Amino acid sequence: MTPVRVPVHFRSGSPVDTIDHVNTGTSRRLEVRGVAKQFEGQSVLRGVDLTVEKGTSVTLLGPSGCGKTTLLRVIAGLERPEQGAVTLGDRILAGGGKFVPPEKRRIGMVFQDWALFPHLDVAANVAYGLPKDPSDRGRAVADALNMVGLSGFENRMPSTLSGGEQQRVAIARAIAPRPDALLLDEPFSNLDAGLRATVRSDTRALLRDLEMTTLFVTHDQGEAFVLGDEVAVMRDGVIHQQAPADQLYSSPVDPWVATFVGEANLLLADANGQSARTILGDIPLAEQAFGPRTVLLRPEQIYLSPGSAGEVKSVEFYGHDCSYRVEVDGTEVIVRSIAAPVFTRGDYVSLSYQGPGAVAYPAS
Repeated sequence: MTPVRVPVHFRSGSPVDTIDHVNTGTSRRLEVRGVAKQFEGQSVLRGVDLTVEKGTSVTLLGPSGCGKTTLLRVIAGLERPEQGAVTLGDRILAGGGKFVPPEKRRIGMVFQDWALFPHLDVAANVAYGLPKDPSDRGRAVADALNMVGLSGFENRMPSTLSGGEQQRVAIARAIAPRPDALLLDEPFSNLDAGLRATVRSDTRALLRDLEMTTLFVTHDQGEAFVLGDEVAVMRDGVIHQQAPADQLYSSPVDPWVATFVGEANLLLADANGQSARTILGDIPLAEQAFGPRTVLLRPEQIYLSPGSAGEVKSVEFYGHDCSYRVEVDGTEVIVRSIAAPVFTRGDYVSLSYQGPGAVAYPAS
């Protein structure tokens, strides 16, 4: 196999710009079709369909208890599905009477708590699961630690590492065997906010450079958008929508997805073709519609000016932007502005829509 140069983005004591390593060359397309799983008669997965194209990253986003981790465990081989199939490239991992055990699936996994062995040093943790050949193990461990910016940490014990360093050891252990796909179950949730943002960006850059087929699980919308080439939104054991983040945000398939992936104003409307009448006036529509509808307006698409249409009920300033809640005809409208607050609580304002054609749903 041909050595390649991969940029390293992780921060370490001694900067590393590029590394030599053996090209993985093994990433495969991961596909889940019609997977169902029950526990004690309760359906947790209800016919899940999911695709992660070769060398891409998908984030699985959903509220707690929706089945995200169970789906990850089914893909990893830690649970058997009652129905459906899991394939990786041209290999059937589960379904059609077949079930490949976890250790033979060539799938790496990073757990939420990282699951490092406290009695083993960093090198031994990374080497766990590698072939027994000493020369190959040593090279694989060195390469994996270099990739995550931890060269020189081989003899350190997990208890002496920071949270960010432990998380990077867990990633090194997962990628050291050159898996065909990688699964990560909320791997950044135990890090503080500032470190989490840095480590997840570095992890995303590394996996992109490695062209690793990757599935992340998270309940954080911002994290999902940063990490995934596509985002799959899950609820009650079903994938409601899988799409690139910008498409998911601008054209959610239903009102629940719209509110889950960001702040949303869902306003009653009367559609008359290419526009709809709302409490904010006439709104252009993305697709032609007629009759009662619910239209989606994102807060950043609404502009405030002095007027008398609504009363400002609250103002929240975040430094980089501010959020207003405005009452209009008994309905609360959220408005977001990339500026310091101009209006204060009790001010009266006019509201105008300044966005593309809005998505309209059947009125509920």
